[in-house]
Amino acid sequence: MTLTRISSGGEFEAKVGYCRAVVAGGFVHVAGTIGQGDTVTDQCQSALDTISAALDKAGASLADVVRVTYYLPDRHEFEQCWPILSKTFGDNPPAVTMIECGLIDPKYRIEIEVTALAPTAA
Repeated sequence: MTLTRISSGGEFEAKVGYCRAVVAGGFVHVAGTIGQGDTVTDQCQSALDTISAALDKAGASLADVVRVTYYLPDRHEFEQCWPILSKTFGDNPPAVTMIECGLIDPKYRIEIEVTALAPTAA
């Protein structure tokens, strides 16, 4: 099996030892991604933008996402993200799980992890 590793160039990739995404086994596996901003909605949109860029580097898009896991330290904030998520995935809804948990830093309000179908070779 061929693996393709995709880096976003983020400072923590080298520090922690991970990459933004890995293409393997017919899927693009995107690492848990946090976003920038002060609110959960700012961070949600920012994380989706970073994920979209990683998928683009893999030749895929948000329309190819088949599975999403959302991690939030406060489950009550998840509903604020629904309009963004509906706009992003509404026409191509993936399977979804939301988990309430602690994140690496209290300033982060949401982390998003996705799995998408990888493009097939022509």
